[in-house]
Amino acid sequence: MLLLFVALAVFAAWSWLSYPAVGHWLYNLNMAIEAKLYKLHKIEVPIAEMSVSTWQGGPYEASSAILMLHGFSADKNLWLRCARHFVRQYRVIIPDLAGHGETGFKAGGGYDIALQAKRMIQLLDVCGVEKVHVIGNSMGGYIAAWLAATYPERIASVALIDPAGVTAPEPSDMERHLARGHNPFLINSREEFQRFYAMTMESPPWVPKLVLDAVAQRYERQRDELEEIFRDFRASPPMEPKLADIKCPALLLWGRKDRLIDVSSVPVWSKGIANLRVDVWDHVGHMPMVEQPGNTARLYQEFLEQLR
Repeated sequence: MLLLFVALAVFAAWSWLSYPAVGHWLYNLNMAIEAKLYKLHKIEVPIAEMSVSTWQGGPYEASSAILMLHGFSADKNLWLRCARHFVRQYRVIIPDLAGHGETGFKAGGGYDIALQAKRMIQLLDVCGVEKVHVIGNSMGGYIAAWLAATYPERIASVALIDPAGVTAPEPSDMERHLARGHNPFLINSREEFQRFYAMTMESPPWVPKLVLDAVAQRYERQRDELEEIFRDFRASPPMEPKLADIKCPALLLWGRKDRLIDVSSVPVWSKGIANLRVDVWDHVGHMPMVEQPGNTARLYQEFLEQLR
């Protein structure tokens, strides 16, 4: 009986002390399993300043490639369930942007939109991709739009999902927080992360609390890094003067319940880009490709098929 009590006590102490670590392990294991199921492989790609961690899949010799760009504070894993619908027909490249995920952060490394876009061109060069379809969410949408406007010879089409980059006529919940001097992305506790996580999606997929607490811990540890990246990307030149330079076919998808970037941004993008298809989804928040990966993939497939 004493041995059983001691064993239970040791197990309880280990569980309490390693609680966030177990969550990290479960998250990484799940992402690795999903990537393997979807035939996506982790590949480190060296560019001028760093090595970029990517998921890549699909036929290497495919005539068309897709570049998928995540948003601020996120990573390449958010695209997995959407990307799996494209690996049979397209070469798919999903990077961790500089300062994010396994690509890593360097203080003073420069995280403005123009520099992040330049890095993506370097990534395509090393991967041997001359022209690409690019799709991006939030900050990744900002980078995607910048690529389409600045490197038109490299971009076959652009798809923007709740993108940053223009000034919304109506402020979002996040903008109201920022106006009060509070950045919801800069997390100090699990409770703060829970409030922030609720802002990101209207109907988020189920995630074990153990894993969410591990993600919260990651945000806490990276608070200073995220603050620098946020400052750089928010100081980037706005997209409004460059929208008319986007000549390639373009798709804009927005969740009407987006609390981070208000849906009132849609007319700004629509007015600026001539060849733009727009879809606004009810009951969806800031990340449709996570909330509704199948429907997002279906819409994007239809868009690409029309181009073919």
